[in-house]
Amino acid sequence: MASVHESLYFNPMMTNGVVHANVFGIKDWVTPYKISVLALLYEMTTSKIALPERRRLNKLILPLQQGPDLTLGQFLKTVEDCCPQTAYAVKLRLHEMADGELKDMEYFFSTLPTPFTAFDTEAYKTSVVGLFMRHMLLAYNKLSFSQVYKLYKSLQQYYHSHYAKPTDRQVDLPALVADDSDMDLTSTEDTVGDRIDKEELDTPLHESELRCRGPLSQKQAEYFLARQAYLLKNDENKALKPAALQDELNNMLKFNPDFAEAHYLNYLNSMRVQDIFISTHSLLHYFDRLILSGSEGKSNGDEGYGRSLRYAALNLASLHCRFGHYHQADLALQEAIRIAQESNDHVCLQHCLSWLYTLEQMKGSDSSVLTEDSVKMAAHFCLPGAIQGKTAHELMDALKDTDILHWKHSLSELIEISLAQTTSIWRMYGKSTMALQQAQLLLNMSSLEPVNFGVQQNNTEAFAVALCHLAELHAEQGLYGAVSEILLHLKEQFPPHTQHAKLWMLCDLKIQFERHMNEGKYHLAEPQVAAIAALNKTEGLYRKAQVLKALNRTTEAYGILQRLQVHCEKSKCTEMIIRVMLSTAELHWESSGFSTALPFLLQALALARQHHLQALASETILHLAFTQLMLGVPQQALSVLHEAMEPILAHGAVMDRGRALLLTARCQMAVAGFRPNGQGHAALGLAVQTLDEAAAYFSMLNCKERLRDVHYLQAQLHRSLGQTSQCNKCAMLFRLLDQELQSPAAPVSMRL
Repeated sequence: MASVHESLYFNPMMTNGVVHANVFGIKDWVTPYKISVLALLYEMTTSKIALPERRRLNKLILPLQQGPDLTLGQFLKTVEDCCPQTAYAVKLRLHEMADGELKDMEYFFSTLPTPFTAFDTEAYKTSVVGLFMRHMLLAYNKLSFSQVYKLYKSLQQYYHSHYAKPTDRQVDLPALVADDSDMDLTSTEDTVGDRIDKEELDTPLHESELRCRGPLSQKQAEYFLARQAYLLKNDENKALKPAALQDELNNMLKFNPDFAEAHYLNYLNSMRVQDIFISTHSLLHYFDRLILSGSEGKSNGDEGYGRSLRYAALNLASLHCRFGHYHQADLALQEAIRIAQESNDHVCLQHCLSWLYTLEQMKGSDSSVLTEDSVKMAAHFCLPGAIQGKTAHELMDALKDTDILHWKHSLSELIEISLAQTTSIWRMYGKSTMALQQAQLLLNMSSLEPVNFGVQQNNTEAFAVALCHLAELHAEQGLYGAVSEILLHLKEQFPPHTQHAKLWMLCDLKIQFERHMNEGKYHLAEPQVAAIAALNKTEGLYRKAQVLKALNRTTEAYGILQRLQVHCEKSKCTEMIIRVMLSTAELHWESSGFSTALPFLLQALALARQHHLQALASETILHLAFTQLMLGVPQQALSVLHEAMEPILAHGAVMDRGRALLLTARCQMAVAGFRPNGQGHAALGLAVQTLDEAAAYFSMLNCKERLRDVHYLQAQLHRSLGQTSQCNKCAMLFRLLDQELQSPAAPVSMRL
């Protein structure tokens, strides 16, 4: 589902002029830092620079102009990373002015290229460089002598503070920061005059490290908020750390407490660390500031604070929903729905409906009506429809129609969501090959969104879901090296404190659990259960029952499965209901209750076919075939197996393929016992080939318990066929594995 605050990410400055310049205490353009930027532009205009380095420097121009003031060390380091030669030239230029006299700074400004005459350079009047130089020249020429002197002393302090030792800070050159009124471009009078106030000249400047923590201009504040909001949405790793961003926002709000967008970014930042108090506090402040500034925007329609207000209400609902405050979430949702209806905002209403569906699911209520309405309004919410038992072609047709509109209008985010959900749908249906194709299509798709701040849109929830599916699909095939690489990328792209980190955490734990269970290392799988339960209670309970069953603690496992089935029937989680029924049937096998297991298996098969869950249907057929084998009808079991063999070999996991082939071989061996000698030997030879294939699959997963069973059956077959050498070889392999495992082998006839 798309994030409900997406509209605020793309345009974080939605105050329609509410944030005034004088509120922020804006410094004039002519500051020591801006002189450093001007020196850089001068060197870029007058010097010969290699094309790759010039390209890197060109990318720096806007961030340096629009961003907060940097210390000299930070500025030079940034330029040096792009072009060391230019950084050295800028340093020399600043040294000439700071270690020289006032006339040296005057000479620098007089030598700047005029934007109206520099036709063949970057300083042309319509270019970014030309506009900046023109603004700087206008601002500088407007300064009085006293202001020019104060600027020169500030430049000296700015330069020398970079080279001063920590113990020399108290004897640094005194510097001055001009008052807003002194260097205001809109001022028509020199409020100071030509007289230099000695008290002002003797006022010490703050340390250079705190220079960027002072009041920001409106453009600097807008640039900072837009950049951080964009990075939080598209690549959180490149945004400021939560603590650092909190400090910057606190500093910004200290100068302008009514800056609504700063409160909203504070809310987003608090959500990164799951701080419910500050996130709620900031969102409510955002409400208040929007209402206070409502007279300057439209109350309805797509523009103005009305749009921001309904999305803020929706964010408040999602916040309460995330922390389990269902009543408060319901109230906030009703408010968002009311405002969206008044404004005729169908997009916001769709978001409200999807969150209402999510809320009803969390409360355990029936949300099928909401699902139908949601599917009718937008096809990218078709996944709940799949859960309700729609066929694959119906869902894919609906997705195809909406995808055409998404591609036509270049709606990149909706396309990504659609591809991620298609991947999930194919996996739910048991079509792993199609799921792999859709995941790869999403990961290799070039974003249609403009790339801002040098960041691709690749850390959205859709990418996290696709990568998790990719990791699980590789794990099913025993490719654990590739799984490690995918999970490493997920951990780097979605650090533990980010909102989508739980997706890969749960994926990683499930993969580890399945691997330990396949390898028979139940003592390693057991600790994973508590971690899985912390992220997903239902999955944790199911895996706890699996471990208890493997440890022969049948009574405890049965009790957990009964509780889990009641919970899943209430929440209508069909997939888990089927898995619980299969596990319950396996518990009946252990007490030789094969006939009593049949009702569970038949009910599970009916559910799987009703909801078109091919993977679970094939798994259920394997259980039915095993039950029939144990009940003494191997011929019927073999015929049933043929129905499931094709989808398992085409889309199933390596473990499922090995189990299916092992069961097929056992059925072939049982059938051979009822045939004449000639036909019986042929059937046994076919069983040998089937066991060889099963052994290859189990070897891929290092599943030694299953390999022990295979070698035991192989030794029996070769002895029946009179193949003594092969029989001895298989018996030796069985003996080695039995000694290595140091655990009594479960009866082969009692396990699928």
